[in-house]
Amino acid sequence: MTITIYRARKVITMNPANPEATHIAVRDGSILGAGSLEEVAGWGDYSLDDTFAEHVIVPGFVEAHAHIMAAGMMMLPYVGYFDRPLADGSIAHGVQSYDQLIDTLRDEERRLEDPAAPLVATGFDPIYFNDHPRLTRHHLDKISHTRPIYVQHASGHLATVNTAMLEVSNVTAQMTVEGLGRDAHGELDGELREPPAMGLCKSGFRIVQLANNTEQAHQEFGALARNAGITTCTDLGGMSILVPKLLSIMEQATREDDYPLRIAQYNIPTVPGFSGAFEEIAERLLELRQHENERLRFPGVKFILDGSIQGFSALLKEPNYYKGEDHGQLLTVPEQFVDWMRPFHRAGINVHMHCNGNLTQDLAIDTVEKLLREDPWLDHRHTITHAQLTTQAQLRRMARLGICANFFSNHLWYWGDQHYELTVGPERANALEPCASALREGVPFSVHSDAGVTPLGSLHTMWCAVNRLTPSGRTLGEAEKISAFEALKAVTINAAYQMHMDDEIGSIEAGKKADFAILEEDPLSVEPMHIRDIKVWGTVLAGTKHQAAQPQ
Repeated sequence: MTITIYRARKVITMNPANPEATHIAVRDGSILGAGSLEEVAGWGDYSLDDTFAEHVIVPGFVEAHAHIMAAGMMMLPYVGYFDRPLADGSIAHGVQSYDQLIDTLRDEERRLEDPAAPLVATGFDPIYFNDHPRLTRHHLDKISHTRPIYVQHASGHLATVNTAMLEVSNVTAQMTVEGLGRDAHGELDGELREPPAMGLCKSGFRIVQLANNTEQAHQEFGALARNAGITTCTDLGGMSILVPKLLSIMEQATREDDYPLRIAQYNIPTVPGFSGAFEEIAERLLELRQHENERLRFPGVKFILDGSIQGFSALLKEPNYYKGEDHGQLLTVPEQFVDWMRPFHRAGINVHMHCNGNLTQDLAIDTVEKLLREDPWLDHRHTITHAQLTTQAQLRRMARLGICANFFSNHLWYWGDQHYELTVGPERANALEPCASALREGVPFSVHSDAGVTPLGSLHTMWCAVNRLTPSGRTLGEAEKISAFEALKAVTINAAYQMHMDDEIGSIEAGKKADFAILEEDPLSVEPMHIRDIKVWGTVLAGTKHQAAQPQ
């Protein structure tokens, strides 16, 4: 086992006992030590690698919440508002008007040879077009009256379909499924809110799901992560327990020697198709860990408790939504959630709870408190993910109960203006993603992209938490800004902590995995506004170099 010593302009370790270095000694994929050349050379004969001599090395970024769909959705026609990076370094350009949306979908419709095949597109968000009527089936009928059309929204919580899709799916105005959008006359308008309604249009819904779980999606997802300096990604939407084929694809991808990413997958135990009691599902998750390998882990489960703020389907406390129509939807019965979560808590399985609305966070916090009274677990690290409108009182309770927060900091940029002007109003928009308050109250927190809701990229999530800037130039909550150092913690050691993996990854110190992000500049020294523009050379995963695709 040969020793390689990597030399860098600077190494930021995130190890408070040894914060900076210039050299890292690596053997068999693990770190022997970080320090000066003299300090690490004592481990024995070595080869000196100068590839990164002019670069800055930080711990490999740990994306705390994303989905394989970040790559899979980009295999479908993209109609999002903002440009998106692709795995090969090229850019998928955004759609910024209804006319452009219709023209783009018309072009895609002409490419389909089978007249019965549905047209499925992803990434659209009507909130960016507030000066237009909300997208309905009548808009999509302009593209085709005969071909079913399914447009997935950026949040993943909504879709809009045309009349043909409703008809072929046998979805009618007489149905009472919650989440079916209706016009002023009670007729279906083509908007589907949350999976119970979206899943009624199976041909479109399944295409989105299948595109996210293919061998190509895994390969491209790994490339997207590598391009962004990410070495470990939390996939918070897994179905490996449910679908053996998906488990097989993930196992195969992560066992390949050149795969550049570790995946920590959290399965969702409440999707249609799961059978048996939650006690049985907890046992199945523990059995799933027999399939783990060097790049694949199954730390826990995720429950989805509500929808999205920009989709008006998150559940908010008083005074509810500022403007717009409230479709707040709780995706579990409160009395049942304790029973759902109990088997996992008792089995020592980490739980992440999707809560965009702060009323939903009350349910999550109440549930954890009840379970801790029944079965004390002093190191559970259960996490509220998104946690966008967390109140000060909720943060104080979370700190006492040991609950972590995983903030969706990218919302400050992608929807910050909309939150200020439309969804929650100025005061709550300024308190969105309250990283500084969490730091003050002692709540461990990370920040994330929720890719493909927003693009994968830890430097961007850091930039958002540090600058809190919107596209209009508005600063959302000066008092909630955090330092670049705290933001770097949020995308490295803190994110690893939430998954009980901080003893393996998240910092550069002896005994840990040799996982590094290779940057061209120091994120702690550049102007805060420049953080997201730092170029990424690539990554080192377990001592193996993976160079990023060059921008095209």
